[in-house]
Amino acid sequence: MFNEKKESPHQIGERNTIAKNTSLVGDISSDGDFRVDGKIEGTIKTTGRVVIGKDGCVSGIIDCAHADIEGTFSGKLIVDQILSLKGTADISGDVIMGKLSVEPGAVFNATCAMKGSVKVIQNDGEKTKKTA
Repeated sequence: MFNEKKESPHQIGERNTIAKNTSLVGDISSDGDFRVDGKIEGTIKTTGRVVIGKDGCVSGIIDCAHADIEGTFSGKLIVDQILSLKGTADISGDVIMGKLSVEPGAVFNATCAMKGSVKVIQNDGEKTKKTA
């Protein structure tokens, strides 16, 4: 009764790794973090962080909370909070993120949209939206 462990939906330290010289084609979904040092073609969806290592390459869609990119990405990248591009990063495609950090030397050839907070303002019964 008192010795039962309760599992939380997101275990601290949960990390999925795609090692160097590993190729994966398909869709991946998880609550844990991802580190990619190999090659992925497909979709990665997580509520955690995605790290693409220096030798990592992802083609497809990434939807995550945070992303740190040192390697190559092409496709659609959706980051709810912070996207951090290291000096060796090479990004192309469509990018939507909350905040962006770019080190000198990073290649960023993408259409870019930053998520902003949406405020609803009422004018004489009429609702209008403004983005910050």
